[in-house]
Amino acid sequence: MTERIFSRALGREVSAGEYVMASPDLLMVHDGNRPIVTDVLAELDFDRPRYPERMAVVLDHGVPTPNAAYANVQKRLRTFAARHNVRLFEQGDGISHLVACESGLVRPGSIVIASDSHTTTSGAMNALATGVGATDLAVALGTGELWFRVPQAIRVDLVGSLPDDCSARDIALRLLQRYGTGFARYQAIEFSGPGLATLSMDARFTLSNKGIELGAKFAVMPFDQVMAAYCEERKVPTDRAVTIDPEARYARTVTVDLDDLGPLVARPHNPSNVVDVHEARGVRVDVGFIGTCTNGRLEDLRAAAQQLRGKRLAEGRRLIVVPASREVYAQALSEGLIAEFIRVGAQVSASGCGPCAGVQGGVPADAEAIVTTAPRNFRGRMGNPNAEVYLASPATVAASLVEGHLAQPKRDATGQLPS
Repeated sequence: MTERIFSRALGREVSAGEYVMASPDLLMVHDGNRPIVTDVLAELDFDRPRYPERMAVVLDHGVPTPNAAYANVQKRLRTFAARHNVRLFEQGDGISHLVACESGLVRPGSIVIASDSHTTTSGAMNALATGVGATDLAVALGTGELWFRVPQAIRVDLVGSLPDDCSARDIALRLLQRYGTGFARYQAIEFSGPGLATLSMDARFTLSNKGIELGAKFAVMPFDQVMAAYCEERKVPTDRAVTIDPEARYARTVTVDLDDLGPLVARPHNPSNVVDVHEARGVRVDVGFIGTCTNGRLEDLRAAAQQLRGKRLAEGRRLIVVPASREVYAQALSEGLIAEFIRVGAQVSASGCGPCAGVQGGVPADAEAIVTTAPRNFRGRMGNPNAEVYLASPATVAASLVEGHLAQPKRDATGQLPS
């Protein structure tokens, strides 16, 4: 799929290993990088973006604005967007990777770059999506092109179906447990197999998002009926979509049996330091965080709320919930999910990245342990190098905050997850 999308963009056949100049279909800038891309654009003597209609500015990291420095960065980005007629997503609209797909900016078969490593999320839309540095993005904005080395592809076949106490987060954690963070270094992961058809778009966004933690340049899903329904609902053109070619040659193929999965957790301080939750059971957690570009979608909030109904947080524990977009927030309100979070004493914040990057909104204290749906847990990731950060699914985070320690999602007397 990776070669086919590049070939379409260039108007000629390309193969893995080639260096190419391609014109991205979408270029996104957010407020979380220093220097900000618009300043680099000016330093490189570009007076305007080559294709402003392909650009989007998203204010998602400092929401609400945490300090004067962030406020000034956001002001400059607003001014830039207004001057060049660039689409602006304001504070509270949501995280760039989600709002770009919700709003129809990401089309199947397209090329997407942004100033954020988790841009691979949009691979769930059958796009080649990757994060780049400020200079690369500025050059692409100014010239309309960027160089790429066409990567080899690894095929990940999903078979079976997920147990009801597992989610796409557990699939990603299993891959990290088995293969580590260098599994797909500068390669493309292409997901396939009959198990993929059982996964919703919310789940697929999670899997593609975590591709970068496996080292992938891209993490692409094939176009299928699930994606087609999502695109039809949002009026997204699908004329450039690609599917898996049965004759395609892959650098490597691996299989994940979804039936064999159980809830997993990544221990500090690496996303690949993964064990079954029961192996870490009893580890005290002080704070829980449900949100981020990995797991702040509606399906994630529903799974967390299931674990909280009729319960309370353990004594002295705190829970932070940040819906990933305004659309998700509104739907969660209408379904009563936000009321459930408030009932148990959670802090619910405006849509954005929340405390994930450690800028604001819930920085942990020294020696505190936080269990989170954030994408990574390197030392200091959430703003304090003296805190311990564990990664888990939304259901596992919620169950752990009820117990006060790392715990598996709870079932009712019938053996089913609560409804």
